[in-house]
Amino acid sequence: MKHLFHAVLAVLLSMLGACAGFGTVPVNAGDTESQVVAKLGKPTHRYQNGTDHLLEYMNGPFGQTTYMARIGPDNRLISYEQVLTTQKFAMLKPGQATKDDVLHTIGAPSDTSYLPLSELEVWSYPYKESNVWNSLMNVHFDKTGIVRRMQNGPDPRHDPDSRFPFGLMGL
Repeated sequence: MKHLFHAVLAVLLSMLGACAGFGTVPVNAGDTESQVVAKLGKPTHRYQNGTDHLLEYMNGPFGQTTYMARIGPDNRLISYEQVLTTQKFAMLKPGQATKDDVLHTIGAPSDTSYLPLSELEVWSYPYKESNVWNSLMNVHFDKTGIVRRMQNGPDPRHDPDSRFPFGLMGL
């Protein structure tokens, strides 16, 4: 029994270490795509963006970061950045931005939902606002895939006074 406990503990600690190190391996501008993938692993999504393409490294659904590696037409890394930020969200203009714009700017959502009365699809992104507050950005799309509204607020999953999910347990 003691050996089983130590084996389980070792596995849990190695998993925790892998999560803590996600997105922290250094990549450098000029690295080839194969070097980036060798360092960071298989991307969660790939997007074509003009002559460049993007490798997304999503740390979700409960993570609060998504890293985007921009690979140029020469197959070399142009940039690597954390994209779930207030500055990146501000680039998405309601009435103009499309689903592709959202994917290319902040990546895939951690969760999706649908609001039937307003007929809006909602993509949700947990993030640390100002690197301090556990927040949730909700991007609302109309039937044509255009952003109609963006709404952020506290992430209820981090509220000690609510029950997961969103107070529905124990009903």
